[in-house]
Amino acid sequence: MGTVMGEDLEEDVFGLVARAFAGAGLDGAGAVVVSAREGGFRRAVNVCRAHPKVAVLAGPGAGPAELGRELHPQTPRSFVVCEDLGGPDEKVVHVRPAEATTRPWRRPQVVIVHDPRWRGAPSGWLVSGRPGPVGWALPEEGFQSRGRVLDAGARALVLARLGPGLGDLVWDIGSGGGAVGVECARLGAAVVAVDRDEAACELVRRNVRAHGTRLAVARGEAPQVLAHLPDPDAVFVGGGGPGVVAECARRSPRSIVTVLDGPQRLGAVREALRDGGYLVEAVRLSAAAEEAAEPGAVLVVSGTIR
Repeated sequence: MGTVMGEDLEEDVFGLVARAFAGAGLDGAGAVVVSAREGGFRRAVNVCRAHPKVAVLAGPGAGPAELGRELHPQTPRSFVVCEDLGGPDEKVVHVRPAEATTRPWRRPQVVIVHDPRWRGAPSGWLVSGRPGPVGWALPEEGFQSRGRVLDAGARALVLARLGPGLGDLVWDIGSGGGAVGVECARLGAAVVAVDRDEAACELVRRNVRAHGTRLAVARGEAPQVLAHLPDPDAVFVGGGGPGVVAECARRSPRSIVTVLDGPQRLGAVREALRDGGYLVEAVRLSAAAEEAAEPGAVLVVSGTIR
């Protein structure tokens, strides 16, 4: 009996996964094991978006075809589909995600979703997955940006309100250099950074490489571009104003957080969140390094679904 993402399974889960990796000719060390069964499909997909090696326990309506439709083409991965492991009709097939959507499958048990370009080494003490970061709310100078990077103190509060973790999908809208998105990715979440400016998107990519994380970048104007994105669990609105906040609320993430430089738009943002069914909190935060001439005050506005 094993427990995978909170689900009790009446099978030798880890024996099944070990046989899948052996049959695929892949090293299973460092893999995250998730179940797409019993309502876990969306979260399992988010783990596949965020992590380079995932073993997915498949089920009816949550198999290689469905995974392929969710991940292709935004998330480049390779699939290994395993059927009847240990049985007389055992079959292990390497396929691309697009091909997985069109092939007939016969009760697949495990789908290994991996990035063949990944060359990272797992921690010596952690058998499955990767350890979390040793810290967060990183110093501003650790991020490239054309403008001011949200200071570490404000970013710490934003992260606390977003609550990113394994199985979540976070939107970072108007991401600038992507500091919030990178921090969410370091905490295990899948992230889509959205910005209309190509130079800003390139800065996000540089920061991703610098911090050894992974996230998707969507270039486009919010809120129009949001219609093409998968549903989020949490949203940070770094740019776009009340209209973007209202559009995000229509997708019903558990939390929406934005940062304002002053009170001018607070009323409109608060109204957009309340109309969407959110409980609203606004915190005026002054934070700056000790040597700074004076602290910069910002308003961190967060909405939590009722």
